[in-house]
Amino acid sequence: MRRLRFLLALLSLLWLAPAAAQEMNGFDLKDSLVPYLQINFGGPDKDGIPAIDAPDFVSAGFAAFLRNDDEVLGLERGAKVRAYPLRILNWHEVVNDRIDGAPIVVTYCPLCGTGVAFEARVDGRELSFGVSGLLHNSDVLLYDRQTNSLWSQLLAQAISGPLKGHRLTMLPLTQTTWADWRRQHPGTRVLSTNTGTVRPYLRNPYAGYEQSEDLMFPVAFRAAGFHPKERVLGIRIGGEARAYPFVELGKTAGRIADRVGGTTLTIRYDKAARRATAHDAAGRQLPAVVGFWFAWYAFNPATSVFRAATAPSPVR
Repeated sequence: MRRLRFLLALLSLLWLAPAAAQEMNGFDLKDSLVPYLQINFGGPDKDGIPAIDAPDFVSAGFAAFLRNDDEVLGLERGAKVRAYPLRILNWHEVVNDRIDGAPIVVTYCPLCGTGVAFEARVDGRELSFGVSGLLHNSDVLLYDRQTNSLWSQLLAQAISGPLKGHRLTMLPLTQTTWADWRRQHPGTRVLSTNTGTVRPYLRNPYAGYEQSEDLMFPVAFRAAGFHPKERVLGIRIGGEARAYPFVELGKTAGRIADRVGGTTLTIRYDKAARRATAHDAAGRQLPAVVGFWFAWYAFNPATSVFRAATAPSPVR
């Protein structure tokens, strides 16, 4: 009898657990495009990691808090050039910004090493974003304050809420060293530490994480072949995904002609600057993602992989 009661209690918990799990951090996940069991609570509550809503920029000469080898996300939009230091983004993950009156959002996931910028407008509606405190495949889930919809950074898509299924338009973004970006763009403006929140910006809260093979949260797909935190340039065109591991790019002369999704492109790589970018036949930079190998593969398990001196090959 005691054992029967235990089994009944266990079955009731298993029955109720999925229903309870369909709401997390104030977000309704029951109709999510992503299975709710693959969504993890990251630790902070909603907005526990504060987005930057009133970004303050200074000229390069006043960014004394940056060292030459510090990394930044660089953005060119028309005549405007801006740098968003990872020293700051590690603590905030989201910057709601405007360039020439147009809303954009710059996002960074320290767990995946991925920086992605988007137009912050969907179907003509302007959106502002915050950090949900939730993760999918270890990647940050954003939310918009207008509808409380959840957005996947690496899918560039709303996975739940009123805007579920809508997509964001990615913008070309360059991850590189501060010295490299400043050399190429001496007139750049730089996101300052005047964020409205006190944080120890000279300290990296994720020190040692990139060198470790361990992940902090589960992912749907994992592949061998490279260190999980090996950096890759990932690009998706016409339904085709390809990854360019930095370790392979380092074996080349720094320029690779390729074709992805029917588009002719060139990959440019600078080992010293830890910079990789993709460009079309006219030399225009294309939207792409620099991040850790495990993160790219988790979202793109059918990706092909560039190998130096060989044709791109599928992951086995």
